[in-house]
Amino acid sequence: MNLVDSSGWLEYFSDGPQASAFEKPLKDVESLIVPTICLYEVFKVVLRERGENDAIQAIAIMRQGSVVDLNHELALLAARISLDFKLPMADSVVLATAQLNGATIWTQDNDFENIKGVKYFAKIKK
Repeated sequence: MNLVDSSGWLEYFSDGPQASAFEKPLKDVESLIVPTICLYEVFKVVLRERGENDAIQAIAIMRQGSVVDLNHELALLAARISLDFKLPMADSVVLATAQLNGATIWTQDNDFENIKGVKYFAKIKK
């Protein structure tokens, strides 16, 4: 299973310098899980930067994967992870979602850089 966090989705949608790093997991929708927090973050950024139509289209693409809702089990695990790894809320929800689903996280977020089970790609300036 694979989980591309918001930074990966945004890089892919903007055809950024690291977009190709996320192509493999994003095209394998059968193995792709999408936390609802990623839907929120991507929708917000795309809405702000490119408008509602593009934001809705981005979410439609993301929903081709298996969307994982934030439930009580996931929330409690995320709280523990947040304390253990000193991660912000959204990142801890992403990591908890990956752990509960046996998924690899694909990201450009340096908060995940040294965490087991993460494929980290440093951001490249355009």
